[in-house]
Amino acid sequence: MLNAIGQVIDLLGLQHEQFEGANITSSEALHYQPADLYQRHKNLLPHTQYPAKTALWRWYRNHPIFTSSIAENHLVSLNEIIALYLLTWSPELWELVNIPKDVDGLTSANNARWQNEWQHLLGFKAGLTQVRRFMAHIPVYMMFDDHDVTDDWNLTAKWELAAYEHAFSKRIIGNALIGYTLFQGLGNAPDKFADEIRPLLDAFFAQPQSESQDLLIDELLKFEQWHYTLATSPKLVVLDTRTRRWRSESNLAKPSGLMDWEALMDLQQELLGQSKVIIVSPAPMFGVKLIEAVQRTATLMGASLLVDAENWMAHPGAANALLSIFMHRKTPEEFVILSGDVHYSFSYDISIRFRRSSPNIYQITCSGIKNHFPEKLLPIFDKLNGWFYGHFSPLNLLTKRKRMSLRGRRPNGAPSKRLVNKSGIGILELADDGAPTKIAVLHGDMSETLFEPPKQE
Repeated sequence: MLNAIGQVIDLLGLQHEQFEGANITSSEALHYQPADLYQRHKNLLPHTQYPAKTALWRWYRNHPIFTSSIAENHLVSLNEIIALYLLTWSPELWELVNIPKDVDGLTSANNARWQNEWQHLLGFKAGLTQVRRFMAHIPVYMMFDDHDVTDDWNLTAKWELAAYEHAFSKRIIGNALIGYTLFQGLGNAPDKFADEIRPLLDAFFAQPQSESQDLLIDELLKFEQWHYTLATSPKLVVLDTRTRRWRSESNLAKPSGLMDWEALMDLQQELLGQSKVIIVSPAPMFGVKLIEAVQRTATLMGASLLVDAENWMAHPGAANALLSIFMHRKTPEEFVILSGDVHYSFSYDISIRFRRSSPNIYQITCSGIKNHFPEKLLPIFDKLNGWFYGHFSPLNLLTKRKRMSLRGRRPNGAPSKRLVNKSGIGILELADDGAPTKIAVLHGDMSETLFEPPKQE
């Protein structure tokens, strides 16, 4: 894909940019020949520049800022990001791109990767015309998560300090936000960008310069209006869980809350007076408790980045504020929460314990279109989660969500299974009162997994 991106930059004459704090001075120094690929994590991406207090900690000075384990072809320049978005949606552009099947200059392992990726890109190209036609005939709204920018984006306050105090990593993150704004954000809620962002965006593209690019990036990093709502029935509330985070007060290396106090209060105001609502939260608000417990253990050991330890319950303040919103008596009677991110699918029916007029809450998670969880590991987590945190388990009383009652839906009626480890696209059908009548996942082989409601007690 990076080879195709390089060709598009040349074909369209996309603007180059100057870099500060990088091993190269300009995006013109980026190369896209096969021999130059699969190398960016080694000689291009930024590293930390912390002062070395002792010889023991000196190794951390050059630790990679970006924590993705597959950053060999991480995009860095704005013209690369623009080319990627265009290739995602333009079948015509692919007709002008020629990616060779057999190339020289790669190691045997990377040559095997090239052959595999070449095959997949041909399949992507073949289906793109139909996908674009389909998407053009339905309303389409987007919301970023970390992989729209970089893996683990803003996961901890310590990650933020390293990323935003380094000129090159800040530019890479900012370029991704410019791309998201152009190709997704402006389409979601254009009025939100009219006063602050749109003039800077127009000025930069009218006369691209480093100063105007940095100014635009600074404003995008301060921007607090990425979230949006739609006046549909049910009302649709789409959350930004990446840029308004509740940073840990006790340890900068601990996971941040996915939304800070002010953002959560804004959410509550959107919900008051509504009888039914759909909330889009990139990460599940109610996740698999056992996996969250493993993430918490890893956090206590200082390895939060290793296990992607970000969930709504990871930060006490954010968790308690979120649960208080659901228990507020003026919030909707029907909550549907749509999520992804975790690389497996599941659905919970949730109510508040010991309350007669509890709202009906449905956590619906479909993830992902491509990725899935390690095949052998997820069934073990699924079974152990049922043993330790099943509906009747007393261990639930020791968790932050102890006042919530969770019942897992059964995929295709499987009696002891709740998690589905197969990529696909979620299907949700709602009744007039906002309650789900069908929760399912349509898979690439055209099979369907139906999440059947839990049995009544």
